[in-house]
Amino acid sequence: MPPCFDIPIPPGGYAWWYLDALSDDGQTGLTIIGFIGSVFSPYYAWARRRAAPKGADPLEYCALNVALYRPRSKRWTLTERARAAVSRSESTLAIGPSSMSWDGSALEIAIDEVTVPLPSRVRGTVRVHPRFLGDRVVLLDAQGIHRWRAIAPLARVEAHFTHPAMNFCGEGYLDTNSGEAPLEDSFTSWNWSRAGLKGGTVVFYDVLRRDDSKLGLALRFDPRGASEEFAAPPASRLPRPGWGVERTTRSDPGHPASLVRTFEDTPFYTRSLVRAQVLGEGVTAVHESLSLARFRAPWVQALLPFRMPRVSGPKGGRVA
Repeated sequence: MPPCFDIPIPPGGYAWWYLDALSDDGQTGLTIIGFIGSVFSPYYAWARRRAAPKGADPLEYCALNVALYRPRSKRWTLTERARAAVSRSESTLAIGPSSMSWDGSALEIAIDEVTVPLPSRVRGTVRVHPRFLGDRVVLLDAQGIHRWRAIAPLARVEAHFTHPAMNFCGEGYLDTNSGEAPLEDSFTSWNWSRAGLKGGTVVFYDVLRRDDSKLGLALRFDPRGASEEFAAPPASRLPRPGWGVERTTRSDPGHPASLVRTFEDTPFYTRSLVRAQVLGEGVTAVHESLSLARFRAPWVQALLPFRMPRVSGPKGGRVA
């Protein structure tokens, strides 16, 4: 099943398409997320409150997030744009000057963004070549209004950037999430990770819902596209970063996970590179922890505009 950028999204809902990749030499990491109804947008949150109970238009709150991690530097972009700067079809999502396009066999991401808080250009093209397309949809909540699908659990990624000037190739992963309500209305926290195995990819999802029920998912994809659940290994606690968000992952008994690098450390979210052992194999995993209890806090909401500038109009005039 291809990315399907034209899926219906109700008022107050969201969809995102997530890519991560690690270079073959292990020195460079990349994540790209295309948001419709940006789930972490303070502007969308404020609009939903103003428009309650009918909800706000998700197409008014879209963004392409690019994070490029090199050994001694990082570039981060997350500029939010309104409906006038967004277009989409089944195969294409364009947000301002950047776009995601599916040609039937590969996803091409054209990037032309500006970093925050210090402005610098991020411009380049990333091509994602799936080994296969996944069609398994996982419901993350009991009501079935939040969904996750691994589009390409195994993929080859080619990245060519002019700003900064660099190229790399590596293994990658592509998925999508969508929902009909804000994340913070349904969940308290989650930990997610994906790691490449010699015989495929493994994904762990550990979700704590607001009613205190839990979802624990351990899913293995083989190189032919088949997927199967397996008994999740024990939870392995990682050190808390500077903002103190709790983060745990999964690793075989007797082999606790270890932190390689913290890519992102924010008041409510972390992204990390982790070493662990899964199904008897040593792996390097991309890991995320999300505290939606923290995200709901007014002091966190007040900080978000400094990392998420918003522009309006098709040419990107900045909103005051």
